[in-house]
Amino acid sequence: MSVYYPWKTFEDDEDRPEKPRRYGVTEIRGPQYTLLSQNMLQDIFESMGQFVDGLKFSEGSHSLMPKSFIKEVIDVAHQHDVYVSTGDWAEHLLRKGPSAFKEYVEECKSMGFDTIELNVGSLGVPEETLLRYVRLIKSGGLKAKPQFATRVNKSDIPIGGDIAFGSYVPPTPRSSEFIEDVDLLIRRAERCLEAGADMIMIDADDVCKDFDSLRTDIIAKVIGRLGIEKTMFEASSARTAEWFIKRYGPKVNLFVDHSQVIGLECLRGRNLGKNNPSFLTSSYFLS
Repeated sequence: MSVYYPWKTFEDDEDRPEKPRRYGVTEIRGPQYTLLSQNMLQDIFESMGQFVDGLKFSEGSHSLMPKSFIKEVIDVAHQHDVYVSTGDWAEHLLRKGPSAFKEYVEECKSMGFDTIELNVGSLGVPEETLLRYVRLIKSGGLKAKPQFATRVNKSDIPIGGDIAFGSYVPPTPRSSEFIEDVDLLIRRAERCLEAGADMIMIDADDVCKDFDSLRTDIIAKVIGRLGIEKTMFEASSARTAEWFIKRYGPKVNLFVDHSQVIGLECLRGRNLGKNNPSFLTSSYFLS
């Protein structure tokens, strides 16, 4: 039995870079549906911290926890050179007024967060406002990671045609119809990168949430336009993680559950060769 890795040749002899890594990043999911205690996270970092680059408080879970606990978790992560991300929570600040986002950035900085993630779909703000948020995050000394989905509200798609400079453009009523527009995702992501964003997170929904329905066309287009070092994908299962490494090599950035870290690192490791069986034991790729 053998596994074929299209990105690899017999002459490849590439070591994994040391942390902090610009590519081949493994980010793990923090507390979300179950509470990971500080001791559990300490065990994770002590046993496999060298393979973990980032920890994300998914779904804004940090908003439900005491600040003292969050700071303790962040301190433990930093002791193992693991950055900490807020997850997609910033959209809940919009109802507090225009100054709330700047205050949020300052609070995240004071608590020790390294990265602020922006869920672009949930934010629902104009593109220029999104770019301003990215710049505010960067000016606050933090990293910015916008998260994009392939499905967008139909009313968010720019109207074509030539429009005279300074002419009035009536606001488009919000639509209840969502359609797929990968080109719009990429154009907005490119502008975020130009504004200083450090990485683009691609929402797993409709792209790579389920292994049996992977949208390989979308993944290829996003990586081809934005670059493998500037994109991160959620690998919702071990089979999905294996597919990404098999197709794009160890440099691909993945967001995974902590239970997948060891298997993923085995796949990222040097000198896999064409005759080594999969460390994730997926029979799908074996022949």
